[in-house]
Amino acid sequence: MFAAGRRRTVHVMASLNINAARCEALFASTVQRSEHPTPAELREAIMLTVRALGSRGCAVRVAQEFGDHPDTAVVRMRWVRQQVASIVKERPNPR
Repeated sequence: MFAAGRRRTVHVMASLNINAARCEALFASTVQRSEHPTPAELREAIMLTVRALGSRGCAVRVAQEFGDHPDTAVVRMRWVRQQVASIVKERPNPR
């Protein structure tokens, strides 16, 4: 029983880490809310930003924006989190 519970915990933590990285990448991307991007455009922006900056580079950009412009960064991150949640929900589970 413990092993099954542990596997579930590890899966949940891995999902949280992946979604956090997706959020950081989308936040660091050039995509703007006013563009009303499609889910495909959001996925592409995440992929291209991670390729260009790496996951650490995305995290650095997020930290920099929160340091320089905390009011607008909060609004952008809220939007980013909503977008990432929506594209993760609509994607079919590969299992």
